[in-house]
Amino acid sequence: ESEAKWCKNALVKIIKEENARFISFRDVPVNPSVLGEIALSAEPQIEQIFIAANIEQDELERKLYIIRKRIEKEVRNSDLSEKAMFHLPSLSSRVIIYKGMFTPEQLEKYFLDFKDERFTSAIALVHSRFSTNTFPTWDLAQPFRYIAHNGEINTIKGNRLWMHARESLFKSELFEDDLKKLFPVIEPDKSDSASFDNALEFLVQTGRSIPHALSMLVPESWNTKNPIPKSLKAFYEYHSTFMEPWDGPASIMFTDGRYVGGTLDRNGLRPSRYLVTKNDMIVMGSEAGVQAFPGDQIKEKGRLRPGKILLVDTKLGIIIPNEEVKARLAKQNPYGNWLNEYRLNLEDIVVKNRVSSDLGEKHNTYLKEFAYSKEDIELIIKSMAINSAEPLSSMGNDAPIAVLSKKPQLLFNYFKQMFAQVTNPPIDPIREGLVMALTNYIGSVQSNLLVDSPEHCHLIKFKSPIITNTDLGKIKDLKHASFKNVTLQMVYPVKDKAKGLEKALDNLCKKAEKAVDEKNNFIILSDKDVTKDMAHIPSLLAVAAVHHHLIKVKKRMQVGLIVETGEVREVHHYAMLLGYGASVINPYLSFAIIRKLAKNGDLGDVTYSKAREQYIKAIGKGIMKIMSKMGISTLRSYHGGQIFEAIGLSKQLVDKYFTGTTSNIDGIDLEEISDEVQTIHSKAFQINGDNGHLNHEGIYAFRKDGEEHAWNPESISLLQWATANNDYQKYLEFTKVTDEHTKKPTFIRGMLEFKKNPIDISEVEPVEDIMKRFVTGAMSFGSISKEAHEAMAIAMNRIGGRSNTGEGGEDKSRFIEEENGDSKRSAIKQVASGRFGVDAHYLVNADEIQIKVAQGAKPGEGGQLPGHKVDKIVAKIRSSLPGITLISPPPHHDIYSIEDLAQLIFDLKSV
Repeated sequence: ESEAKWCKNALVKIIKEENARFISFRDVPVNPSVLGEIALSAEPQIEQIFIAANIEQDELERKLYIIRKRIEKEVRNSDLSEKAMFHLPSLSSRVIIYKGMFTPEQLEKYFLDFKDERFTSAIALVHSRFSTNTFPTWDLAQPFRYIAHNGEINTIKGNRLWMHARESLFKSELFEDDLKKLFPVIEPDKSDSASFDNALEFLVQTGRSIPHALSMLVPESWNTKNPIPKSLKAFYEYHSTFMEPWDGPASIMFTDGRYVGGTLDRNGLRPSRYLVTKNDMIVMGSEAGVQAFPGDQIKEKGRLRPGKILLVDTKLGIIIPNEEVKARLAKQNPYGNWLNEYRLNLEDIVVKNRVSSDLGEKHNTYLKEFAYSKEDIELIIKSMAINSAEPLSSMGNDAPIAVLSKKPQLLFNYFKQMFAQVTNPPIDPIREGLVMALTNYIGSVQSNLLVDSPEHCHLIKFKSPIITNTDLGKIKDLKHASFKNVTLQMVYPVKDKAKGLEKALDNLCKKAEKAVDEKNNFIILSDKDVTKDMAHIPSLLAVAAVHHHLIKVKKRMQVGLIVETGEVREVHHYAMLLGYGASVINPYLSFAIIRKLAKNGDLGDVTYSKAREQYIKAIGKGIMKIMSKMGISTLRSYHGGQIFEAIGLSKQLVDKYFTGTTSNIDGIDLEEISDEVQTIHSKAFQINGDNGHLNHEGIYAFRKDGEEHAWNPESISLLQWATANNDYQKYLEFTKVTDEHTKKPTFIRGMLEFKKNPIDISEVEPVEDIMKRFVTGAMSFGSISKEAHEAMAIAMNRIGGRSNTGEGGEDKSRFIEEENGDSKRSAIKQVASGRFGVDAHYLVNADEIQIKVAQGAKPGEGGQLPGHKVDKIVAKIRSSLPGITLISPPPHHDIYSIEDLAQLIFDLKSV
């Protein structure tokens, strides 16, 4: 109670300081008896405040916005123990919000105001969905101040960072010096929907219309595959140069008290349907029938399309269709002319000097410095240069995670890609390429981002984030006031170890900040200057350090980061650099390797220029695959998004250089990183060493003296002998070897111990009862042999466990019991995204139906059965043709929302 009083006094004080008049507080009448146990335990004290000011309404709205942002900041920075409970759902002369932790049916029972017939409104915005990615709390209940959001913002981490970085470039004639009172724009520790609402509110309050602001934050696809007017395409491209899309599946309903409407994300991954009655009422919701009307009262009905807006002006009493809304936006300014006049396309910049990929005598030194192996060249780079695609291999990685490996590791290996799950599906980069783009812009944004201006177009447009040596040379040679650059070296004195590395990183950040102050538009981070005394700073560490330092000092938007590095070769490496702030990357050593392969005839008839082009294409396809795993459509959204989890890096390291990155398992610091760099560096500059010889490190396949593998010659031979000869003693040897290997440890699970809380043996089930809990892995017929698949089913049925078909269907003959009483029928039938072999006969022969929402071993990527494995029997069971490679898409193309999943469950149950 005392803390509530403190908050009220602070609020009244701020109201007076802002030259407004405090009228009174009002206790909101509520009925707590309708709440559930959890909601009741967290129920806040709810009051309304009344404020007046003798100014026109728009100005009053801005005044109330300042008051709210100030009190939020004051409470947040206070020492109050319950400060997290303080929340102003609305502070507006146009909108009033009632919300809480309850169902829609409980709303009017809890808030007694709804029983008062004097309460009337032309608009009602209702959000009745449950929280999917945050723990429910009273303040995070929807709607928020402007929106009700059904969906997930997959790029939220990057969106928040970029909004923070932009704050130094915000100026407003409407707020003038008061603008700083609104910072931070994005409230910390809120949900993705709350952050989106913060951004939308800021753009609207500073002068943009709701449709304009929404079209900046959630633009429709405007690439060459989408047939929209050129003027509208120019509008979207102009705004994309300084505002990345807030990407993810989203149906957004919005209102400012006058306008009300809805919009969908570019993929249209959430349902939104509407109808208009003959007495001019419009109803929109995620499902048809949210509000039922007799058929003779309905004048019109329809659904929102991807990226489209439906807008209602309640003051004029009209519906404004998407075409009219977008036409007005496109005509506000000559966006196309501005882009044509000021924006440069990389391919249009004149080449002054072609830069060779040949590294001469340094070639082998660079290979050693950046820890290249024969596998990197033969399996990765060569394969991509020939096939324009990443190489395929069998799934599963039985090598130790980086922090547990005894071999020196690249820093990239300490991070894992995150992926969209369940209510938030991945997208399909092949079938949904219409909405995907690798376009990026690089340059300096120096002017006020709250006002449309041609100055925002002083950028270079890149169709791919991978640039050639000659492309980088073009940028370095560019003589233009708006395109000034400086090169900073990512190296440090190797003898100084961790302290030298830390000092070099600090100096690099200071030099980058100074470069911004000196009006440089591009910073080129290069590791080419490695020498015997100067080792490379891991490019990921350098990029992340500079990126976060510039965000911290609010100078990140003023410069673009180009990375010239010999370290990257795999798609994962590129994705990480882009995810931590790099705009474009020049992999000079990969190009040098491709050139040498072509020169030596190792690429067949493929020329160097063609091979380089195909390598870039392969990397691009791989980046799109990684983006799609997280449900992200554009590189602009992915850039700086940090969609990774660190495993085995210390909290201090992550907090300082990879701020905001998820890290649940602590580990190494700069000391170990510098040790690993030193180990690698010493091989590059060893005296009398064979500098041209590269080891086969055995990362992807076991090699003597290479990386350890859980499946090695010893374990495989023991298992093969045991199964071929029915030798139980050999099997026990096999289990002993694998258990010992697990304890080394190789994987995280090898470090876990059981928590023991013993109970009396009389309370424990018989030993044999545990067998009914045994299930097999969901390995499909086709990925493993007929004999193996059937053997597992027979074994599980004998002991009372359950075998799983996997996603490849099951031969109908297996549904019939054998003469000896055995059954080859799998109790668990899987329904996956490819729906291979799924029909009514298959489903009714299941004890359990399992919907595979995502691939377990390669989440977000889908599955692939190579054509050579698809024989006549496999093809028949999967309802396909022999020899055809079978790909199950990353998502189920009929599951993009909770409603879709519920529908599939209903349909399967019906069968």
